[in-house]
Amino acid sequence: MADVRCCVLGATGFIGGQIARAALAGGLQVRGVRRRPEATGAIGDLDVEWMTGDLADPASLVTAMRGCPLVFHAAGYYPRRARNTQEIVRHGVTGMRNALNAAVTAGVKRFIYTSALTTVGPPADPSRLADERDLYVLASIPNPYYEVKWAMEMEALRAAAEGLPVIVVLPTAVFGPGDVKPTTGSLLLAVAQGRVPVYVEGAINVVDGRDVAVGHIAAAKRGKPGRRYILGGHNLTIREMLAVAANVAGLRPPGLKLPLWLVRAAAGLGGWLGIAGAHHLRAIDRWQMLETGRARTELGLGEPIPFDRTCRDTLDWFYERGYLKSKPASRQMAPPPAPSGDQ
Repeated sequence: MADVRCCVLGATGFIGGQIARAALAGGLQVRGVRRRPEATGAIGDLDVEWMTGDLADPASLVTAMRGCPLVFHAAGYYPRRARNTQEIVRHGVTGMRNALNAAVTAGVKRFIYTSALTTVGPPADPSRLADERDLYVLASIPNPYYEVKWAMEMEALRAAAEGLPVIVVLPTAVFGPGDVKPTTGSLLLAVAQGRVPVYVEGAINVVDGRDVAVGHIAAAKRGKPGRRYILGGHNLTIREMLAVAANVAGLRPPGLKLPLWLVRAAAGLGGWLGIAGAHHLRAIDRWQMLETGRARTELGLGEPIPFDRTCRDTLDWFYERGYLKSKPASRQMAPPPAPSGDQ
């Protein structure tokens, strides 16, 4: 794939920036698409060919993709408010269709779409972990993010069935350097600032953004069109995840368990008030550990970066850029609980 030009939609974002970095490291030429001409995200140091484009402007997408046989679509729509699900789904689907149609017009040979772990439903067999076979059930969770991500992924798979070589990748909960917004990294910031004294029951799969980027490159090389791949790292309980982050930050882990009903009530209020990301907590009891064997086997992925290293590198990155006032220092204390199992 040397000397191949790839187009990265969402290159100024967290995952898109890591994809661009990994693509360049792998010998690809990178064309980054951005809405604001001055934006560079976390990759201003890289040799990227920048172009202006918008998912709402089909012509700009065709121009950006033309001459790029490989496209990474990591510019997924993220609804900030939770008040009008139909409008949110309509907006997300329109942008997705614009990107897919532009790829057809531009003659794209491989289209890697970054979906979300929310499109994975509970396992059909409760004796195993959920995997790519398990699909989100429409309207099963009162959260527009779940609905729009499912609708967008269905558009991608429909295009694959119609002949466009689309591969869908599903990153789990992504942490790591380069989280410019920040998005998931806001949890690590809150832990490092001592603002997370509590935990809740539950479990989740966490992954380093650098591993996610490597997974995207591997999907471009070895992924099968029309197939879904979960890009994950470590299965942890929420308590384990917070304990690791707190230890890296030099703080004691949260010791007070918060009842789920209280978390959901607070999340509902936050979503109604338009607090970004608050509505995700309404589905916290649906978070789950995941099986990632398909991606590791078919895409040839290696062992994931340890989560404590991810936390350390992320907090150092935040400190160097002024998100944190003091440099984190790991506590010399008993190690956090062992992970419940890596997948």
